[in-house]
Amino acid sequence: MSGFIIIALIVLVFIIIYQIAKASEYASVLRGEEKVKAQTNRTMAGLLVAFFVLGVYGIWKCHELLIDKMLPVSASEQGVGYDSMLKVTLIITGLVFFATQAILFWFVWRYQATEKRTSFYYAHNNKLELLWTTVPAIAMASLVAIGLRNWFNITSQAPANAAVVEIVGKQFNWIVRYPGHDNELGKRDFRKINDANNILGLDWNDTHNLDDIISPSGEMHLVVNKPVKLIIGSRDVIHDVGLPHFRMKMDAVPGITTTMWFTPRYTTEQMKQITGNPNFVYEISCDQMCGKGHYSMRGTIIVQTQAEYDAWMASQQSYYAQNNAAPAAAPAAGDSAKPKTDSVKVTAMK
Repeated sequence: MSGFIIIALIVLVFIIIYQIAKASEYASVLRGEEKVKAQTNRTMAGLLVAFFVLGVYGIWKCHELLIDKMLPVSASEQGVGYDSMLKVTLIITGLVFFATQAILFWFVWRYQATEKRTSFYYAHNNKLELLWTTVPAIAMASLVAIGLRNWFNITSQAPANAAVVEIVGKQFNWIVRYPGHDNELGKRDFRKINDANNILGLDWNDTHNLDDIISPSGEMHLVVNKPVKLIIGSRDVIHDVGLPHFRMKMDAVPGITTTMWFTPRYTTEQMKQITGNPNFVYEISCDQMCGKGHYSMRGTIIVQTQAEYDAWMASQQSYYAQNNAAPAAAPAAGDSAKPKTDSVKVTAMK
């Protein structure tokens, strides 16, 4: 019954619209078609100008209402460059948008159709073509250059003192691995992956794996004002490590290792004060549709002082010790002095 009522209402609306159109047509005949046409042109031109003014006002009011809900200040030094790039892009494109739309709606009002005005055929103008092709091309090339500069910054070689953290995506959570006392991540072999006791496929024949620490809950701990290089991978499908507060993102591709680095500017506690939100957390999102559980693929980052990080690290047990009855032998004293590596060794598929 409800479906029949909806169909009946739709038909009724169309009948009303048809009757209004017919009434308008009869009114045109009575008052004079040309007079009605001129009046309609003026009305439509006025409405379009009003639409432009109200539209610009609406954009401004939306900006005022939503500005407090925008992301807070960039939490990474590299993100400052991205914020600057976005600001420059919005200013340039905003000015172009306002200028072109203002001219467009002014033309609608200024050049209404009248009996005295006839159309003018303007076939071609080389100077005009060159102008509106060259200027946008230069502007867009400049914006691309700024973007590439920022991109090359986060994908370049990380500083020598950068910490190294591996993050691996799987349906539907993040796995985070830290090097242990030897400051080196061990080899991984996808054939050794076992969700029960070896979620990353660590090769236990590689002694560098024996002190590595793994967080399967997607919680990542970083040190404020210390650069960190993320080594990114995937166990199954394409994911994407999204760090909105740090203005970073990078694809996690199965079989391929991707990297990026950045320097956190504020601890989690400092950001709570900046945002005025006592429940604030840095989020790790998956910015690539990865399956039916994509919505739940969320991790967190805790940015701490060096002392807080060292205390947390000292409380962690190696992944090997957690999953093997006999604890691994402690690394030799000289191992802690080894230089940190920023690459992950993964056994290739034969």
